[in-house]
Amino acid sequence: MPATRLRRPRRYLTCEPRFFDVRYTINPWMREDAPVDTALALRQWHTLVDAYRAHGHTVDTVPPVPGLPDMVFAANAALVLDGRVLGSRFLAPQRQPESAAYELWFKSAGFDVHAPRAVCEGEGDLVPVGGLLLAGTGFRTAPAAHAEAQELFGVPTVGLRLTDPLFYHLDTALFALDDENVAYYPGAFSAGSRAVLARLFPDAVLATEADAMAFGLNSVSDGRHVFIDPHADGLVAELGRRGYVPVPVDLSELRKAGGGIKCCTQEVRS
Repeated sequence: MPATRLRRPRRYLTCEPRFFDVRYTINPWMREDAPVDTALALRQWHTLVDAYRAHGHTVDTVPPVPGLPDMVFAANAALVLDGRVLGSRFLAPQRQPESAAYELWFKSAGFDVHAPRAVCEGEGDLVPVGGLLLAGTGFRTAPAAHAEAQELFGVPTVGLRLTDPLFYHLDTALFALDDENVAYYPGAFSAGSRAVLARLFPDAVLATEADAMAFGLNSVSDGRHVFIDPHADGLVAELGRRGYVPVPVDLSELRKAGGGIKCCTQEVRS
């Protein structure tokens, strides 16, 4: 019998994709000539928010800003840990104004915000798990931001190098299943980073390339329920075998900009 997994109520920050579009190309998933159905993106986003609330989680929203079509990807805006906020400094000029919009929300909610000096794309590349902070680099977040995060949060930070541009953020290749374990796609990482992950998480769930390409690793777990793309069927089945409860949510329209469930979800750990 698989272990019984325990859910922990979470607080999530999201942003409605009212102005979602693909107007530029800053990752391999984006195609400027691809038609975008904003109404469909909105319906899919509402399905995700409804799923979170139906499973007992709190969902806050940041007002979307016209002209910032990627603002829906709230995970990239910050990392919140023990009530401290490390804000963002985006690599792409098109996304840089998002930092101020999210900083305003955090300050209005009573948080102090530390603005990073180096390129830092929040939970896109920073994943707290097991008393560590897994920190991705290679395409977006700079290693210097890993050091800033460690100094701010006082949590040991483990650098992981991404090598495949399709998995340009850590959260496209790895997610925390609970407080102790992760799921990840080995092919997204350098050889040394694969060895580190194998040493740290010997019981990790390893995803196939097909499941990773279906954005199955851009998932959110509350420790029991895993909100996951339904097209990652191999990973869905394996999670079920491990005692997790997959909750399929289709964000296919948002994937046109290279984002999925986790990209749309900032966890507020206060």
